[in-house]
Amino acid sequence: MDLRDFYLLAALIACLRLDSAIAQELIYTIREELPENVPIGNIPKDLNISHINAATGTSASLVYRLVSKAGDAPLVRVSSSTGEIFTTSNRIDREKLCAGASYAEENECFFELEVVILPNDFFRLIKIKIVVKDTNDNAPMFPSPVINISIPENTLINSRFPIPSATDPDTGFNGVQHYELLNGQSVFGLDIVETPEGEKWPQLIVQQNLDREQKDTYVMKIKVEDGGTPQKSSTAILQVTVSDVNDNRPVFKEGQVEVHIPENAPVGTSVIQLHATDADIGSNAEIRYIFGAQVAPATKRLFALNNTTGLITVQRSLDREETAIHKVTVLASDGSSTPARATVTINVTDVNDNPPNIDLRYIISPINGTVYLSEKDPVNTKIALITVSDKDTDVNGKVICFIEREVPFHLKAVYDNQYLLETSSLLDYEGTKEFSFKIVASDSGKPSLNQTALVRVKLEDENDNPPIFNQPVIELSVSENNRRGLYLTTISATDEDSGKNADIVYQLGPNASFFDLDRKTGVLTASRVFDREEQERFIFTVTARDNGTPPLQSQAAVIVTVLDENDNSPKFTHNHFQFFVSENLPKYSTVGVITVTDADAGENKAVTLSILNDNDNFVLDPYSGVIKSNVSFDREQQSSYTFDVKATDGGQPPRSSTAKVTINVMDVNDNSPVVISPPSNTSFKLVPLSAIPGSVVAEVFAVDIDTGMNAELKYTIVSGNNKGLFRIDPVTGNITLEEKPAPTDVGLHRLVVNISDLGYPKSLHTLVLVFLYVNDTAGNASYIYDLIRRTMETPLDRNIGDSSQPYQNEDYLTIMIAIVAGAMVVIVVIFVTVLVRCRHASRFKAAQRSKQGAEWMSPNQENKQNKKKKRKKRKSPKSSLLNFVTIEESKPDDTVHEPINGTISLPAELEEQGMGRFDWGPAPPTTFKPNSPDLAKHYKSASPQPAFHLKPDTPVSVKKHHVIQELPLDNTFVGGCDTLSKRSSTSSDHFSASECSSQGGFKTKGPLHTRQFPSNGKR
Repeated sequence: MDLRDFYLLAALIACLRLDSAIAQELIYTIREELPENVPIGNIPKDLNISHINAATGTSASLVYRLVSKAGDAPLVRVSSSTGEIFTTSNRIDREKLCAGASYAEENECFFELEVVILPNDFFRLIKIKIVVKDTNDNAPMFPSPVINISIPENTLINSRFPIPSATDPDTGFNGVQHYELLNGQSVFGLDIVETPEGEKWPQLIVQQNLDREQKDTYVMKIKVEDGGTPQKSSTAILQVTVSDVNDNRPVFKEGQVEVHIPENAPVGTSVIQLHATDADIGSNAEIRYIFGAQVAPATKRLFALNNTTGLITVQRSLDREETAIHKVTVLASDGSSTPARATVTINVTDVNDNPPNIDLRYIISPINGTVYLSEKDPVNTKIALITVSDKDTDVNGKVICFIEREVPFHLKAVYDNQYLLETSSLLDYEGTKEFSFKIVASDSGKPSLNQTALVRVKLEDENDNPPIFNQPVIELSVSENNRRGLYLTTISATDEDSGKNADIVYQLGPNASFFDLDRKTGVLTASRVFDREEQERFIFTVTARDNGTPPLQSQAAVIVTVLDENDNSPKFTHNHFQFFVSENLPKYSTVGVITVTDADAGENKAVTLSILNDNDNFVLDPYSGVIKSNVSFDREQQSSYTFDVKATDGGQPPRSSTAKVTINVMDVNDNSPVVISPPSNTSFKLVPLSAIPGSVVAEVFAVDIDTGMNAELKYTIVSGNNKGLFRIDPVTGNITLEEKPAPTDVGLHRLVVNISDLGYPKSLHTLVLVFLYVNDTAGNASYIYDLIRRTMETPLDRNIGDSSQPYQNEDYLTIMIAIVAGAMVVIVVIFVTVLVRCRHASRFKAAQRSKQGAEWMSPNQENKQNKKKKRKKRKSPKSSLLNFVTIEESKPDDTVHEPINGTISLPAELEEQGMGRFDWGPAPPTTFKPNSPDLAKHYKSASPQPAFHLKPDTPVSVKKHHVIQELPLDNTFVGGCDTLSKRSSTSSDHFSASECSSQGGFKTKGPLHTRQFPSNGKR
């Protein structure tokens, strides 16, 4: 720290301290209007000030001096010898002294003065606060000698009407205390309402019914009294006019409103918009806004009220320092005698429009405006008392006081707004013979305002100059690895004194163990070898001291900087760097950053990087250390790369080091699942009607050659399971039966299964078709495979039953002919049977056998009746019974049902391209009855079958037969027992399988899970 910083720190500490030994305060209380020479107090007695010098024990003559401005008319005087305080001929009027402010009884009205005690050895600054108490020297007065009040004639008894309050400049008990109504004529009374602020508001009470036709005017007097001694009072004429009826008075939206407006608001500025409403209509609802009688005339001059709109605006410039709060009573009248009242409190907020004031009063008397001091005067010699003030408030009124430039003086705070100007250090005539500086008082407003006062000080010479360095801070540089005793520089100082006081010796300060200094010549040398990496800079002090009595000295700071040499090799942050990259990272992408440091500086620290053995797989930025790929990564081909990196610095000669780098390739989800099972899109699984819920009916299995979550698979049925008959395990892919199959579920079901992995950020998927044939047996395999082939024409987002109508229409005529012929045969057989029974009762058994023979040619009676009912229900059938599949029936007493076995092969034209990377195998052998009809012939199509390919690595596009978006769950291929029926979305009839025998069914354990059917018998 140099001398300048030391002075600034000392000045700051001195400004923040309050010296209680020299700053004291006294408080006296007096009554206003006291005559001249009335004693107020005695300073030495009240402060117990002793006239005995504590150091010498001798009595001293103290001088008491009132600090005042020239031209001021003092309200008190101070005896210079005794320190007694007396009143003067100047009248102390409390109302004049505290004009412009509202003082309640508990608030004080006071003025302050300062008294100093001299000489300097006994110096004290006494701050005296004189509180002025109120006397009853003012009578309360009404705002007007005649008060007019209008009261409507329909006013209820005990209604109250406000009377303008009287005011009294006095406070407390000397203020307004009592109101009295004179000559009230028993019609009116008076009540006093006291507000929370202590104000007393008179209210006129109606004690009898009023009748304007009988008497429309009442003249009375109202008297107001204060509580002083002697008591003062005044009266005013109260004239009451009885007005006609207007039964709805205006109502203000808010009765109490408080607003804020800055004191620099221009004329015309809107303060507040008052709004009152009146439930009446016409002229009775026309509201006029006026100021209440209690509003002070000064307030009315500052603010304007629009009588029609109720807008209060500024009509004259505001001054918060004159009046900070304005209370405005606004009356809203519709012409009735009871206007609405709203009180608006206008707070005038402060604006920084007043600069601070500086009151400079000298303790050491100046000569022609200049104060003379000797340079041997002690520190803290008092020069002047400075008082600062600001009429603004809060931040705008917060004043700081300081000296404009660096001088050997400071301001010492004794009170919040008073400072003593003192010497802050020993004065030096040789350095500066004369000082001229400004004292600045600045407030904290924005923008800040300030005021200055000029002070001139001249010095008288003394011999007191310390040695002075040519440079307060000496900066040197030296290379590291130096030799001992190396010459660095010569330190010198000068002294303006002469003789032995100018002989200088030098001495090193602390933290200088690496250096030697000659005491006489000031030659500085190195005593040790420097190492920049251990310590780059040395900072210490050198003291120059003269041979005077007492000796004077000064200090200088020495900064020695050690220059670098290339004596350190580059150092990698790691001996082995490992980076991880994704296998889909594009070529020339950043894969890592090599970090290396060098303890040297400058060019010796500049490191260049290079790759030693990489075969051009990577590119390394020699300066930033960024490694970029020169290859495309594929984890399945190569999972890691390793090479060496070399770092070389820019020193002479250069130094280098090496490190190993490993690039690890992370897996990315770039392989779709591959289906293993089912192996073919034309294979199917038989689901017997006796299968129980929860049993596995088929299995879907796929693999993914990725790793981690990219190889985790999820199985989902996306189409074909509209009845919810099946469920697939999302983890294992096992398809289980959700509920017991019903006869209406018989038939071929095509499930579209989506196999998706859990890769991030994008999941890949593959679709597979699973065909499930619900029936007790698969009696006709060619029929089932023909159904599977025909489903290839149905888009994946539709159920396989949606396209069944074209197949049905081809043989519609044939089917209808067969149905009509069968019905006629049945009718003929029944007619013949009945006729034979009636004629030949004895031939009953023969006729019975004939009937049984005829039943081999037609369905049974129950089936025929069911068909008749169905034909009655539909007028234009769109589907009919296609064919019957004969299943071998077992006898009731059989315990083991052995079906007749036979095998067929899937026709070659139904073979389809396999899914994924696997070929579909041939159709599995199927159990069937040799004499069963081939139902596939009813579904043959004239158009060739389109090839149907599903590629696992390509999403299915939105085309015919390839729609996979939000597939509707609707399967329309169903059948009952051995009877195949079609259900179309446009057909209104449904064929049931109630005629089929159940003797050949499977036996099951436990209850069967069946679905409920409508009560009308349709299934």
